[in-house]
Order: sequence, then structure tokens, then C-alpha cells
Amino acid sequence: MSDCFDCKNCNESLYGRKYIQVEDSPHCIPCYDRLYAKTCQECKEIIGHNAKELFYEDRHYHEHCFRCFRCDRSLADEPFTSQDDALVCSDCFCNEFSSKCVACDKTVMPGSRMLEYGGSAWHEDCFVCHGCEKPIGAEAFIPDNNNYYCVPCYEGRFAPQCSHCKKALTKGGVTYKEEVWHKECFLCTGCKTPLAGQPFTSQGDSPYCVKCFSSLYAKKCAGCNTAITGFGDGKYVSFEDRQWHQPCFMCSRCSVSLVGSGFFPTATRFCVLEMESEVFRGPAVNEQACVSRLPVSLVARSSDRD
Repeated sequence: MSDCFDCKNCNESLYGRKYIQVEDSPHCIPCYDRLYAKTCQECKEIIGHNAKELFYEDRHYHEHCFRCFRCDRSLADEPFTSQDDALVCSDCFCNEFSSKCVACDKTVMPGSRMLEYGGSAWHEDCFVCHGCEKPIGAEAFIPDNNNYYCVPCYEGRFAPQCSHCKKALTKGGVTYKEEVWHKECFLCTGCKTPLAGQPFTSQGDSPYCVKCFSSLYAKKCAGCNTAITGFGDGKYVSFEDRQWHQPCFMCSRCSVSLVGSGFFPTATRFCVLEMESEVFRGPAVNEQACVSRLPVSLVARSSDRD
């Protein structure tokens, strides 16, 4: 039995012929070129087994087809890049297609790291903070007119500073009397409780929570003996060095409100009707003292009744 040495595809004998092995299977040259050879991206012809093949980004070329599409220079041993899927030498790219760094006015060469912002381009090392002059690279930055700042430099120069800790206030915060605080820095002067989002008042320029202000500075209502603050119904009545919440300022006998009404400032406050009733009720030990403080009309009416 003789050995069989045939082309895997066409089954023709390969004795005395050139062949190419593909996955342990021999192929004659015509079959190999037809089945496995690449097509040149430029001329669309087969790149034969004996031709020098160059490739770039999954595209294959004959050596003589691997050329700059602008100046037709061979790129086999030259630096190059691509423009719209066409090969271009570095000289043509720099002259016609490349960006220029706005900082140094030099070409940003193909393959070099470049930063783009607002339609302008920089070499990576040329895009620096206007404050500290360190390259910003891929870090966050803040534009200001035609200058660019890293975040720490911008905050140090332009961000408002917290009145308490003197550090930059970058977001949120509390504004009070034209000054700003971090929320966690705006504290009650007395107990140091955070006041952000809470009702508070002040004594001079110092903020206080309601509890501290009430215990330290608020006037006490002569009626209920609790603090008079500016929260809730904060209106009050002041009379003879004493203060009352408006709801607490009432007749001592009938509890009618005396706010905006006439009353008699005896040891206990009486409204006009109660005082009339008290006077007309009959003689009393201190009746003359009370009558002497009545308006003339009531005194007259009291006298007429006698």
C-alpha cells in the first residue's frame, strides 16, 4: 500500500510540488491562496503566499500598497496614523489634520496623550492648574474665564469660607447675617447643638437654640411664668416692667382678653365690666381706693347709684 500525499482541498498529489500546511493538513499553493490568503485593503487583490504582508487594525496590505494617502510615501518603515480609515504619514498628519496645543502652540503628535476641552487641545503636560501650575491630567478641574484650576486651588481662591472652621464651603451650607457656615458648623452658642434646619434666634451676633435663648435671655410671662420667645405666637404685652404673652393678658376675674381693651391696673387686672360689677356690688373696705382710680364716667355712675 503506497502513502497518499494529496492536497486537502483539491486532492491533487503534492509530490514534487510546493505546499503549505494548515492545521496539519497540506494544501497546494493555488488552494491555499484561494482559501486562506488575505485581501489587500488598498488594491483589493489577494496577498499571495509569497508576498510581504503588512497589517494595521485588522486591515491587511501588500507592502507596496501600504502608503500615505496624501503624499504616497511608503509607510513600511515610517511613523504613521490614520485619518478617516486612511493611512497618513506623521508629516502630513501634522500639517493637515493634527491639533495644536493652545499652551505651547506645538503640534500634538499622533500617539501622544492629549486633552481636549471646549474645542481646544493640550499636551497632557501643558494642561496645568493656573494656581499651583501642576498638570491636571484626568483630575477634576474648574474653568474660570480662560483659566483652569484644580479643585483645591479653586476652593482656596474663590469658594466662600465657613465663618466657623474657615474651610471652603463647596455646597449647601447656611447663610446668616451675610456670613456662611457648613451645616455641621452652624451651632448654638450655648449648647453647641447644630441649628441647620431648626428654629433659632440670636443675642447680638450669636445664634442660640430656642431652649438656650429662653433660659438665658428671654423675658418671663407674668401670667404663665414661661419664656416669651419669637416662635409660635411671639407677640407680647408689656406693662409696668412686666410682660405677658398676648393670650395670657386677660382679666383676672372673667378671663376676657385685655389686649387692645381698657382695663384697671389694680393688684389684679380687671376689665371694665368686672370693675363696674365690683363697684356696684356694694361698699367694701377698699371701695374708695378702687373708685378713685375709675374713669370719671364710672365714678359718676357709681355716685348716681348711691
